[in-house]
Amino acid sequence: MNWLLADDIIKRALNEDLQYGDITTDSIVENTSQAIVDLIAKEDGVIAGTEVFKRVFYILGDAKAKFYTHDGERVKKGEKFGEVSGDAKTLLSGERVALNFLQRMSGIATITRAFVEKLENTDVKLLDTRKTTPNLRLFEKYAVKIGGGMNHRFGLNDGILIKDNHIDAARGINLAIELVRRNTSFVRKIEIEVENLQQLKEALEAKADIIMLDNMDVETMTTAVKIIDGRAQTEASGNVTLDTIESIAKTGVNFISTGALTHSFKVLDISMKNLRYLSQ
Repeated sequence: MNWLLADDIIKRALNEDLQYGDITTDSIVENTSQAIVDLIAKEDGVIAGTEVFKRVFYILGDAKAKFYTHDGERVKKGEKFGEVSGDAKTLLSGERVALNFLQRMSGIATITRAFVEKLENTDVKLLDTRKTTPNLRLFEKYAVKIGGGMNHRFGLNDGILIKDNHIDAARGINLAIELVRRNTSFVRKIEIEVENLQQLKEALEAKADIIMLDNMDVETMTTAVKIIDGRAQTEASGNVTLDTIESIAKTGVNFISTGALTHSFKVLDISMKNLRYLSQ
C-alpha cells in the first residue's frame, strides 16, 4: 500500500465530513470521555481494508482499532471481529469515514472471491479493470488482490492497451501497433483489443503480445483461441458475470477481466455498535 497516497485520500474524506466540525458529537460528549465500540459483521463476507480503517483513527488521533480478523479472511453475520477504543469524540467523528472504506473494500473483496472460486479448477487468472471509483483506485485494486484477483493496469502509464478508439485514431490495427512499437520502449508488451476474427488475424500479423477478445460470444472466442494457437496471450473481456465466467474460462483464454469487481459490487454491511464508556 502506498501510504503517502492512502493518507491523502483519507484526509480528504475526513475533511469532507469534518471541515466544519461534528456539532452532534460536540454537543453530547465530554472532551475527556474514553470509550470502546464493537465492529460487527451484519452479513457474511470477506474482510479487506483493516489497515485503512485503522489509519482513519490514527490520523484523527486519540483512538485505535483492533481486529481479530485479517484482510482476506471471512466473517459471519453477527460476528464481532474488532473494536475501536479511545477518545469518545474521535470514535464518533471518525466512524462513518472509517466504515465507508472498510465496507467498500470488503464488498469488493467478497465479490472478487466469488469470481475466483468459479475459476478454482482452471489456470485462468481473474483481472480487474480501470473502471474504479474516481480517487479510490488504490483502495479498490488492493481489495481485488485481497479477494484473490490480479490487478490489470493501475494507470495509463502501466502498460500498452490499444483499444477500439486508438485503432480508429491510427486508422487501422497494423499502423496502431507499428506506431506504438516505434514510440515506446522495446521492453513493453503490446496488448490490443479485437472485436471479431478479422481484427484478430490483423493483430496476429502485426505480432501483438496480448490479444483482448472483447465482447465475443463463447463460440467465437473458442475459435479465436484456436486461431491464436499460443502465438499471443489471450484476455477475455465483456459480459463477464458469475453465471458466464466458467463457460468463458473453458474457451482456453489465459485471463478474464471484468469491471464488475469494482463497479457492480455490494458494500459489505458492517456496523460499529455497542459504544460504552471506559472508567476514567
